[in-house]
Amino acid sequence: MSQADDARELTAVQAALAAEHAAVYGYGVVGGRIRRERRAEARTAYDAHRARRDALVRRVRDLGGRPVAAAAAYALPFAVPDSAAAARFAAVLEDRVAGVYSDLVRAGSGATRRDAAGALREAAVRAVRWRGESVAFPGLAERAGAGTGAATPTP
Repeated sequence: MSQADDARELTAVQAALAAEHAAVYGYGVVGGRIRRERRAEARTAYDAHRARRDALVRRVRDLGGRPVAAAAAYALPFAVPDSAAAARFAAVLEDRVAGVYSDLVRAGSGATRRDAAGALREAAVRAVRWRGESVAFPGLAERAGAGTGAATPTP
């Protein structure tokens, strides 16, 4: 891989890491609001995002970068006062994660690309479970016809 390809991959890995930080934070919100019957699902997603986050930290270091840190807090795209809103928020989180993994699939190669494709698939499946329906092009918001308005860091 060329130096430009390495830089492009590192940028995409850092973006995926930032999205995973936001997802871990977001699932803390989801877990606090989701109804009891779906708590195990929220916990499984939380654990999956933590594992992906940790793997991405290692990948950034392998590429010679310094991993982006999680923000102290994140602004939510909408209020999450109850279980229904928590499920909608979880779907939004998964859509955003799928989007950055789509970018990483394009920028990565080898094992990084393979892992990103797996993460994209997992996020798309979780989004369907939370939303109750699928989108035409998971990970491609411009093709899916819906924005991803995920949690964003607060200054």
